[in-house]
Amino acid sequence: MGIESNPIIRLNNIVKEFPGVRALKGVTFDVRPGEIHALVGENGAGKSTLIKCMMGVHEPTSGEIYLNGVQQRVKDPQQARTLGLGAVYQDVNLAQSLTVGENFFIGNLPKTKWGTVNWKYIYSEAQKTLDELKINVSAKDTVKHLTIGQQEMVCIARTVHDKSKVIIFDEPTALLANEEVGILFDLIHRIKEMGVGIIYISHRLEEIFQICDRVTVLKDGAYVETLNVKETNQDDLVKLMVGRDLTNMYDIEHFPKGECALKVENLTSKGVFENISFEAHKGQILGMFGLVGAGRTEICKAIFGADKFDSGKIFIDGKEEHIKNPRSAMKKGVALLPEDRKKEGLCLGLSVDFNTNMASYDLISKFCWINLKKEHERTNHYVKELETKTPSIKQLCKNLSGGNQQKVVIGKWLCRNADIMIFDEPTVGVDVGAKAEIYKLIEQLTRQGKCIILISSYLPEIMGLADEMMVISEGKLMGTLDRSEFMKDGKLDEERALRLASGISE
Repeated sequence: MGIESNPIIRLNNIVKEFPGVRALKGVTFDVRPGEIHALVGENGAGKSTLIKCMMGVHEPTSGEIYLNGVQQRVKDPQQARTLGLGAVYQDVNLAQSLTVGENFFIGNLPKTKWGTVNWKYIYSEAQKTLDELKINVSAKDTVKHLTIGQQEMVCIARTVHDKSKVIIFDEPTALLANEEVGILFDLIHRIKEMGVGIIYISHRLEEIFQICDRVTVLKDGAYVETLNVKETNQDDLVKLMVGRDLTNMYDIEHFPKGECALKVENLTSKGVFENISFEAHKGQILGMFGLVGAGRTEICKAIFGADKFDSGKIFIDGKEEHIKNPRSAMKKGVALLPEDRKKEGLCLGLSVDFNTNMASYDLISKFCWINLKKEHERTNHYVKELETKTPSIKQLCKNLSGGNQQKVVIGKWLCRNADIMIFDEPTVGVDVGAKAEIYKLIEQLTRQGKCIILISSYLPEIMGLADEMMVISEGKLMGTLDRSEFMKDGKLDEERALRLASGISE
């Protein structure tokens, strides 16, 4: 189905003010039937606020929302759903212990004429939608037994079943393996052919050019420009988003390999990973690549003492260490910046000040009394050094953008003065400008002689930054590539890494 001219939804001059903050400054935006319309901008640009106004989470301070030309006041998410507005978020919103079919009708289970739940109807209706969208999942499957990718497909199918006229996809590929991304894109195209308008939000700009028709750029809460995707390119889009050229985003300085900081010998956790051996050096970025579920995170959590392992040895600065828990890892100078910073890296309901110091209060306290002067000095130092955008060190972390939340996590470990820093998917959900800042920060840390282990599912990122790259497949180390082996004539050679990650031995 071609893209029609009349929009399904139009947001006209939307303004949203919070106490002391003007989050949206008169944004106008529309989506047409059968269109995939990208919404891009740095963290804090206003994308989330605009979407929340659309979905009834926030009420605009001023401006109008039109659906099929009729002005609507979207009071709450339930009304948004009734009006035909749906959203699929990065964090899968499903009841894990219920079946797929039950999730389709949760809160509104259809009844028979005798007042009992109509299970036959539930499962037949859900299966009908799954089959129509060519999703290889049974309506009777329990959600917790599905992969993340399958769960995301179920969320999409549920939204389609609700007869949504507009569907918002918020960072839909963030947690998906490469093969799952292709399946997702096929599904989105099928929904597009049904005449549904799609809003696509992603920090991975290459996806915009793969799948989208138009793209709207926001900056600092204001509308910048709407472009046809075929008439622009990534460089121009980045300039509109951040106001500067980031073409050399991976162009960091690489330093001579220093002394061995971390040595792992035959690390094994039965059923998860086996016989993992490697060395990581001071002043080095050691990449760890693999498809989702390969075991990368589990290996690093074992090193950090967060997960148990069955056998193997860990050496720090040449000395064997028995790391039993994260506390003992911290004392040995090991830090882990987790993939899920919101659940594992931060206390979102507490301040920047607390989060920056929470891993090192033992260093600034005596007899259970915290030196508040030192606490504030340390926080202010790292807020300034990392250029964290926060109105105050007393700001709650939940109110910061993803990129600034990540900076707080980094500041926490700099406060601890960790020498071995494990970055697990550090740029997931982070905008292109903040990514460049994080890359430069990693460069700065290696300049200081820190040992960096970088886990990433995004191959250009890990190949662009790493001095060496380990490739993990199904819990096994398939090979370690030197930078000279995956850089040829200044270009990335991704094929070899992908073959190893797929379990194909050299």
